[in-house]
Amino acid sequence: MIRTRQTSRARSGKRARRPYRAKGAVTVEWTTHVFREGNQYVAHAMPIDVMSSAASSDAARTALEEAVRLFLLTAADAGTLTDVLEECGYTRRDDAWKSPEFVAVERHTLALTV
Repeated sequence: MIRTRQTSRARSGKRARRPYRAKGAVTVEWTTHVFREGNQYVAHAMPIDVMSSAASSDAARTALEEAVRLFLLTAADAGTLTDVLEECGYTRRDDAWKSPEFVAVERHTLALTV
């Protein structure tokens, strides 16, 4: 399981969280969709529904990986990682969480009269 551990800061006296991998660490896979929104690129991790943006598609992917890592560490720290991943459709196989298989990716258009 992925966990976080508390460390102390000497100057501020505040407690900070430092990630570490405990025994039995697991891997989690996801699919990334990247699209442009104005002058930004948005990377979206499916099916866990985490997003990040940046000025380039590569930077958006890098930022997304960090956002996903922090999201999963937070869920693990709260003791809800299994629940979160199962609610997103993941299945556990040995030491890895497998995302649901996408059958199709489609673009649809709907005309509305409002």
